[in-house]
Amino acid sequence: MGQSRPVTVYRLVTENTVEEKIVQLHRDKRDLAEKVLSGQDDTQALNPQMLLSMIED
Repeated sequence: MGQSRPVTVYRLVTENTVEEKIVQLHRDKRDLAEKVLSGQDDTQALNPQMLLSMIED
């Protein structure tokens, strides 16, 4: 049931669009989650300015 072989996915995103901002926001959140969950002692990961920019956009 479903695809049994590897699938290649290409994401085509146009510059200067809302979609581009969403993709960047997702990337930033994923990076932050990886840092927090891995237990890295990285003060930059919880930078208040970065967190604010994630919720403001």
